[in-house]
Amino acid sequence: MINFKSILLGSLLGNLLGCTPAALAQTAAPSAADAVQVYAAGSLREAMTNIASNYQDRTGQKVALTFGASGLLRERIEKGEPASVFASADTLHPQRLADGGNWLAPVVFVRNAMCALISDKVVAEPSTLLSAMLKPEVRVGTSTPIADPSGDYAWTLFTKAETVQLGAFRILDAKALKLTGAASSPQPPAGRTFYGWAMDEGQADVFLTYCTNAVAAQAEVPRLKVVQMPPELQVGATYALTVSKSANPAATAFARALLESPALGIFKRFGFGSP
Repeated sequence: MINFKSILLGSLLGNLLGCTPAALAQTAAPSAADAVQVYAAGSLREAMTNIASNYQDRTGQKVALTFGASGLLRERIEKGEPASVFASADTLHPQRLADGGNWLAPVVFVRNAMCALISDKVVAEPSTLLSAMLKPEVRVGTSTPIADPSGDYAWTLFTKAETVQLGAFRILDAKALKLTGAASSPQPPAGRTFYGWAMDEGQADVFLTYCTNAVAAQAEVPRLKVVQMPPELQVGATYALTVSKSANPAATAFARALLESPALGIFKRFGFGSP
């Protein structure tokens, strides 16, 4: 029986690597000599850590993970840091690396969406979320645009809000607190998620972030509430990965693994959507 899923995965990675799936299979045997250097969006931390651990147990290949805001990671790579796989929370940053000539064309591997993480002092549901955010006394936290795709997605949401209520963009643009995603942003204490810690400390009343981040923060601080966006404000997040053209076969093999069933199952368990 023809395995169409395997063919699709092979086709996707063949596009990523600029070679046929057959050639890829011949060159992608992992080596344990050196760790594969993977730079990944911070929102992937839990899922990617699980995937890398399982992969290492299965293959013996070590994987070194570096997490951060995708825009900042891309800048670090451009300055010469030795990443061989880049998994971004958008398509623009990996495409910029590819446009530079040293990285391969990006491939979408998971999806996410924006949610609102709200404190127990705010009463809101999807239908009343925008009116709650527009109240003068409600502080709206976001990530930092350009440096972090989550910030870019938040401003896309603000643009959509303008179509719902005239003047909403101006109000949200002016009041948004860029609390994370920049190089100078504060870091949470060890063992804390940024969003759970920030909301627990009262840094914002509503935090616009990925739904996966919001769910993890609520698990850490149960009094917080996760509110889905109403249809008119929904903003999806498309995650893409790319591989350095100078990457060794071990890096290529790990990139391929991110597109296969074991990894996709872990991403799903942590709330990510399929590509």
